[in-house]
Amino acid sequence: MAKDDICWLSATELAKAIRRKRLSPVEVTRAILDRIDQLNPQLNAFVTLTDKAALRDARRAEKMLMQNSASLGPLHGVPFSTKDLVITKGVRTTFGTRLFADNIPTEDAPMVERMKAAGGIQLGKTNTPTFGWLGVTHNLLFGPTRNPWNVALTPGGSSGGAGAAVAAGPGAPGPRKGRGLRPAWDLWP
Repeated sequence: MAKDDICWLSATELAKAIRRKRLSPVEVTRAILDRIDQLNPQLNAFVTLTDKAALRDARRAEKMLMQNSASLGPLHGVPFSTKDLVITKGVRTTFGTRLFADNIPTEDAPMVERMKAAGGIQLGKTNTPTFGWLGVTHNLLFGPTRNPWNVALTPGGSSGGAGAAVAAGPGAPGPRKGRGLRPAWDLWP
């Protein structure tokens, strides 16, 4: 399957293809990271990438997949992102403000723990307005996120970075709370 095609698959389709060994977790993670590298300079959807950790986790997931006796979670090998309002252990979480520019949480939010326990692979953090308070996705720390359909516009709201990522195809926005973009394959309420 072409790398760009992989980026448009839903989380459900990715999980099914990985479980059936039609795609590998490493292949999927690399394809999505390549797409992020290609589009993020223009869109500014992702503000922190955990690419090395994601590839390490993808290799681990692939190894487990090859061990037929291994117990696999429903999202085994499926990459996800987290908006920068959700704490992530060992990964900078800024809440879109300079006040927390160097904040490295010591624990994961419960929703991130659940995604990882289900076998998900964290790619990084998506942009958000300061403390998620504005109707546009812009903050003084990272700047605006651009709408991939019209870069003169912002996708808006606290899930604007995640929304731009979905609309451009560089990966599923995993956990988020409140209102915002709800793709059909968004796995968490």
